[in-house]
Amino acid sequence: MILELINGPEDIKKLDKQELDILSQEIRDFLLEKISNIGGHLASNLGVVELTIAIYLAFDLPKDKVVWDVGHQSYTHKILSGRKAAFNELRQFGGMSGFPKREESPCDAFNTGHSSTSISAGLGLAQARDVLGQDHYVVSVIGDGALTGGMAYEALNNAARMERNFIIILNDNNMSISENVGGMSAYLSGIRTGAGYLDLKKYVTNVLSRIPVVGDSLIEKISRTKNGIKQLLIPGMLFENMGITYLGPVDGHNVKALSRALREAKKLDHTVLVHVITKKGKGYAPAEKNPSRFHGVEPFDILTGEPKKAKKNPSYTDVFSKTICRLAKTDKKIVAVTAAMPDGTGLKRFSQKYPDRFFDVGIAEQHAVTSAAGMAAGGLKPVVAVYSSFLQRGFDQVLHDVCIQNLPVVFAVDRAGLVGSDGETHQGIFDYSFLSAIPNMSVFAPKNLWELIDGMEYAMSYGGPIAVRYPRGEAYQGLKEFRAPIRHGKGEMIYEEKDIALLAVGSMVSTGEHVRQKLKAEGWNCTLANGRFIKPFDQELVDRLAKNHWLIVTMEENVLQGGYGLAITNYIHEHYPQVKVINIALPDSYVEHGNVSLLRKGLGIDSDSVIWRMKKEYLDLERQNAEWKKSQRQSMEESKE
Repeated sequence: MILELINGPEDIKKLDKQELDILSQEIRDFLLEKISNIGGHLASNLGVVELTIAIYLAFDLPKDKVVWDVGHQSYTHKILSGRKAAFNELRQFGGMSGFPKREESPCDAFNTGHSSTSISAGLGLAQARDVLGQDHYVVSVIGDGALTGGMAYEALNNAARMERNFIIILNDNNMSISENVGGMSAYLSGIRTGAGYLDLKKYVTNVLSRIPVVGDSLIEKISRTKNGIKQLLIPGMLFENMGITYLGPVDGHNVKALSRALREAKKLDHTVLVHVITKKGKGYAPAEKNPSRFHGVEPFDILTGEPKKAKKNPSYTDVFSKTICRLAKTDKKIVAVTAAMPDGTGLKRFSQKYPDRFFDVGIAEQHAVTSAAGMAAGGLKPVVAVYSSFLQRGFDQVLHDVCIQNLPVVFAVDRAGLVGSDGETHQGIFDYSFLSAIPNMSVFAPKNLWELIDGMEYAMSYGGPIAVRYPRGEAYQGLKEFRAPIRHGKGEMIYEEKDIALLAVGSMVSTGEHVRQKLKAEGWNCTLANGRFIKPFDQELVDRLAKNHWLIVTMEENVLQGGYGLAITNYIHEHYPQVKVINIALPDSYVEHGNVSLLRKGLGIDSDSVIWRMKKEYLDLERQNAEWKKSQRQSMEESKE
């Protein structure tokens, strides 16, 4: 196998054309075998095999720097850089990340995970190169979808000012290869980047500029004529007009054509964009037919493309999807907004039922939030469905455009808490903290399937900014019998006893139920309360617990700092200093990739870890009491003497 010869970034340069063609197929076979067994991002990686090969042929990694936007399409890059042996533990705890990580390899120039960042990061690397007087190439790879993000345009605007080489590769997988990928496009690209053309252009400009009176006007007229011809023949005038040289489109599955275009791009002393046309899911029919379904996949059968593990129960996303569609049927003012995630957020069904009330803004979370604010100001009831980790990108808009005006925008915050295999950039563990910091914002976290239904119904009638926050995966169906009506800022007492109280929110209520069951089996008294609202939290419920319990344990799947538990702790310390509080939360750090169950155990938020913390606290208090009593006895004996 040719693939066995690839153990580092220079090995690919030893292969001939026939071997490169074989390598492309072997890489696709390798990816299918690994991802079908362990899961991962498939369609995007199948689409960039030849592009990645061409990059490795044209550049010298790790000296040259390549930044992959989002980075979920970096699997071939990881193979070619010498990491194919690590694919058995891809996205698993302690194993290789599914995204570029600088800690993992010197060939990973920049950590990525969110979209539309690669041009900014690459531009920064190029500027660092220039300031330090270094000599290497910097390449940013960005997709056509990622180019919808406003940050990408901000970066392009600044990249146009570069006076040294900076290469942007636009990986366009949203259209078939057009006729522009023929001889004319290749010819124009070659001429416009050829040394002779560039020298002639400078020479003519210099000569004309010396002609008195009419020289500058002649240059302007020729420039306008040239641009007019370009607009007829060249599809990249948007970039050309910004001052960025455009090359392409290039067939993204033709290594020879790609290599030629990249060699031409390296000749320029400013920013150049190479437009590459690829097919997402290339080489695997099910992924080519339905690339969205094969974007991120669980283990599947290669022959059929079907998941190996059938889904038994509805996910929280499914429940949200059906609920918003049902509510929109009777309320014509309800509209839905997504940032390029109609499938992931469950809005696909809504888009089919109510296309006139559905808005997919592309990868533009900031615009999604502010446009929703405008809709609310105009009398609509917008629901912004967004992953927790992506809502971070619209923080200022939530604060400035929604909450200052106290507008009725509902945020359906999906993938909240630990999400597992995608790692640090995708864990939704900060939203309690950053949303709770914003005045006028309310945050609700349902404990199960039915409370999500009730929570969405309440949110649509609330009349102010509110976030309904729920986790990834199968919806919890326990505690069905506890379904008290939702009132703003009010929690729910589930089991009331004395001594120890568990005050949990969201996904941690089910963990609290398991903790209580285990403690009851050992003879402990234990109360379980559902906080429901992270903000405003239920002060009356906390008062009730503090009066009958010596220990209150707060439980949340969010970082400790700025979260629910610290807000409760501050309140209890101020009003009930005699009550001990334990905060069960995630550490104030970034959580790596891995199975969620393993992460929960390792981070100390699973039921056994909670019980261990409680027992340790109990034993520490017992020891302190014993030491206090001993000291009291000694004091009494000394006073008698």
